[in-house]
Amino acid sequence: MFSWKSVCCLASALIAATTPALAESVAINNGSQFADTAGNAIQAHGAGIIKVDDTYYLFGENRTGYLFKAVSMYRSTDLKTWTFASDVLTAASATSLNTSNIERPKIIYNAATKKYVLWAHKENGTNYNEARVVVATSDTVDGNYVYQSEFRPLDNESRDMTLFLDDDGTGYLISAAKNNYDLNIYKLNDSFTGIDSLVKVLAGNHREAPAVFKRDGVYFLITSAATGWNPNQAAYQTATSMAGPWTAPTTFGDPRTYNSQSTWVQPLTGAGTGPCRTAAPWARCLSSARAYRPQGGHRCRCLGDGAQRQGARRTRRQPAPEAACQPDLPLRHLGGLGGARSC
Repeated sequence: MFSWKSVCCLASALIAATTPALAESVAINNGSQFADTAGNAIQAHGAGIIKVDDTYYLFGENRTGYLFKAVSMYRSTDLKTWTFASDVLTAASATSLNTSNIERPKIIYNAATKKYVLWAHKENGTNYNEARVVVATSDTVDGNYVYQSEFRPLDNESRDMTLFLDDDGTGYLISAAKNNYDLNIYKLNDSFTGIDSLVKVLAGNHREAPAVFKRDGVYFLITSAATGWNPNQAAYQTATSMAGPWTAPTTFGDPRTYNSQSTWVQPLTGAGTGPCRTAAPWARCLSSARAYRPQGGHRCRCLGDGAQRQGARRTRRQPAPEAACQPDLPLRHLGGLGGARSC
């Protein structure tokens, strides 16, 4: 099942990409179970988002127990109200998917071939030793994705992964290798269905759950430590080229990343303003249990109460009047687990 804790806040922050314009705000309950317009629980674990024209398409894992059932897709124009679109890839799409685990599906569009290309982490449904990617394509964003292949990128393990489409049209795969001790960055081939080259190995950091975005010519890579099912503090790295050099991981946010893990970062254009801002652009957040606004220099003033879960007990704490912030990270929304606010 899908909750916004999986996609918003640090897990999949939505960053405004243009000068803010006034718009009607939308309040979304952070950390809550989301239902589609038919009242069914949204099934989109490890989710990604792709925007086509004025519509956002949310997609992720739909499981029967632990085994893969489908990559389910939903559509929305406001990022709050989601309508089921279709199961774009299913266990019946290929023999090797009949009994399998499919995790963290991601979709990017290839303008040259006019194809939507889906990549995902694939295991055999029995153990976690396969460490492959699976690739499928479709002529339409919410159509049936046709299985193309599965493989280890350049014979390397590939587990937690994401895709990134650069503004020059280059596609990249970022995936965890060597039992999550390395993160490999690959350039995709011209059709986005295979690997062109390995451009960078971020070795020895023991990171997973990659999510990439670009701001003013700087690439940001958000990751999680590899601690199994136990939440940990997120970290980010920056570079001016996907080939590096990359900075060392710098932690940010709550020590448990508000019981979430990074999955995707979705740019917003023409979005309404929110209470979260960096030194230059504004950030539009999906809920704001805690947010910071720069107050000169590198100090921030807390605009809202925080909410924190400790085991099964939920507590609230009054924020300090001021809190230090990281000025070089263009993401000032550090959302808690509850307390929806308009953004």
